[in-house]
Amino acid sequence: MTQVFSGGGGVGKSQLAASYAHQALAAGTEVVVWVDAAESDQITTLYAQAARRLEVASTGSENAESDARAFMDWLSTTTRSWLVVLDDLTDLDAADAWWPPPALTGNGRVLATTRRREALLSGAGRTVIPVDTYTPDEAAAYLHERLTAEGITDPPEDHAALATALGHLPLALSHAAAYMINEGVSSSEYLDLFTDSTRRLVDVMPRGADTERYGREVAAALLLSLDAAQKSDPVGLATPALRLAAVLDPAGHPRTLWASASLDAHMRAQRGEQADSGPAPTGAARSALRLLHRYGLLTDDARNGARAVQIHALTARAALEITPPTELPAIVDAAANALVEIWPEADHTDRELHAVLRANTDVLHTHAGDLLWHADRRDVLYRTGQNLSNTGLYAAAAIYWQRLAAESERLLGSEHPDTVIAWANLAASYGRAGRTEEAIGIEERVVAVRERLLGSDHLGTVRGWANLAVSYGHAGRVQEAVGIEERVVAVRERLLGSEHPDTAIAWANLAASYGRAGRTEEAIGIAERVVAVRERLLGSDHLDTVRGWANLAVSYGHAGRVQEAVGIEEQVMADRERLLGPDHPDTVLARGNLSVSYAEAGRVQEAIGIGERVVADRERLLGSDHPDTVRARGNLAVSYAEAGRVQEAIGIEGRVVADCERLLGSDHPDTVRARGNLAVSYAEAGRVQEA
Repeated sequence: MTQVFSGGGGVGKSQLAASYAHQALAAGTEVVVWVDAAESDQITTLYAQAARRLEVASTGSENAESDARAFMDWLSTTTRSWLVVLDDLTDLDAADAWWPPPALTGNGRVLATTRRREALLSGAGRTVIPVDTYTPDEAAAYLHERLTAEGITDPPEDHAALATALGHLPLALSHAAAYMINEGVSSSEYLDLFTDSTRRLVDVMPRGADTERYGREVAAALLLSLDAAQKSDPVGLATPALRLAAVLDPAGHPRTLWASASLDAHMRAQRGEQADSGPAPTGAARSALRLLHRYGLLTDDARNGARAVQIHALTARAALEITPPTELPAIVDAAANALVEIWPEADHTDRELHAVLRANTDVLHTHAGDLLWHADRRDVLYRTGQNLSNTGLYAAAAIYWQRLAAESERLLGSEHPDTVIAWANLAASYGRAGRTEEAIGIEERVVAVRERLLGSDHLGTVRGWANLAVSYGHAGRVQEAVGIEERVVAVRERLLGSEHPDTAIAWANLAASYGRAGRTEEAIGIAERVVAVRERLLGSDHLDTVRGWANLAVSYGHAGRVQEAVGIEEQVMADRERLLGPDHPDTVLARGNLSVSYAEAGRVQEAIGIGERVVADRERLLGSDHPDTVRARGNLAVSYAEAGRVQEAIGIEGRVVADCERLLGSDHPDTVRARGNLAVSYAEAGRVQEA
């Protein structure tokens, strides 16, 4: 049995589903899974967790999609009773593949909630149950139960009159009940206040603008709750606190935001205080947050982790609709600066937190529009893009920087420094996503603009040249890359000193290009120097130090020092798994390098095991056409050939040659290398003429 609750926001769909889930547990249902289904990725993640809890997938498994499929297979065959709740389905097309299957034993139930109303919800054994506002009797009963429990006894007709005025909307009724309980007022008194509040809303929220036809009731109740909260301690901060929460992601933001200096300054300003007027009341912002929680205007629950502070989307909408436009710039300023302030410096430390901060930036950007491009606010936009790149979400980063560069060009001009930075970041994202030629085109433009505006020795211009050289190297234009990188090293040593981190990066890039150019001993000498400097200045666990070791291992491999390369690469892989996680592209790269070294050391079966995982990871994370994916296939084919699996090697190598020619061109070094590997395999298979 599959049932779908469909209705507008604020009508209580999730509460109905939660009630049913509790009843199922009380009735002895053996497995109950609640899924926040707003995004299909969340469905996959929760299903995978369920599979591991039920031991139908290995606890050490790292393939969420495979584990999720295993969970669905278990649902269809198990004799145990189960209930799966898919709460707040948004993308129905993406979620379609994850509807639980019918239970062959008849012991399974599925319950979904969604704001969507369309034919796709029905069929395939699903029953759509429209959920509207309360009926008049239900609304009156809700008020009676809530108020009577708190000792407020009103005539039933007063409950009915108030419920009608509130449009029978559960969310509005909850605001009203919270207000009456906290302030000790009756239903008739609240109705009088509500009516007055509605009159005040006529000018700022006309009925025709409310497409859902119940927002005015929510906003009117909201104003009453805010009127009361504004008078409570901390006096005067409830309204600015709610307005700030309303420009952030309704799904939640971290509590730490409310301890930031940016919010402290914003709260001071709301009270008419100067930033240097002495200490603010201890925990004023935090107290305002708890006040809003008490009045039912948002929830503050530490159990929700990085999404501890949540606000209903309708409450947020109502709060913004009654916010004077003149106040929005200050709200946006405080929210943007607070997000930047609480953003961890290292992007590999807490993936969930970073995802939440990115989501909040996106919502803020939607509400703020061009306001976020003020000089004091746009840092959060750039921080979000950098986080996407640094966490290995290269395709998403490319899309993000493309949009940001276009916005910056429209608002700031094509040659504004921030626009040029956005284009440079877009080029870097293109490079990491395997779109090398597009990256080169943008980087050449960036260099030209910076040389003309800043001069050839400006560090920004030098950085542009360094990025262009890296792209030249990836495109097989090795000699051009070497020439640029030698110049970059000289300029940075002169301007920054020999031990500056940017100088070390320049040396590392030069070493990589020397390696590609066959100048192996020079590459090794530089790479050893870079590692020594980084270990001394940054420590052995710094990602730049780990990257230095990885580059040195590659150079050792080129020089035939395979055992040394293997030892280093094993440590690099362990470090990256610990610091970045198993799915980060840099971790996958470390596995790929180790697989190659294992093959060169004669440890072919180990090389194949790792190589097969690397191909699968890269196909999943980067796509089948990414140059790194193609390269991984080529390396795996070489291992197959060394293990005597020549026909398998030939099949892969033929595909690799075709992919390299299509993606990189016929003269690219990787294409030439792929042809050479295929020729060797042909010869080993006795196909001499083809070889």
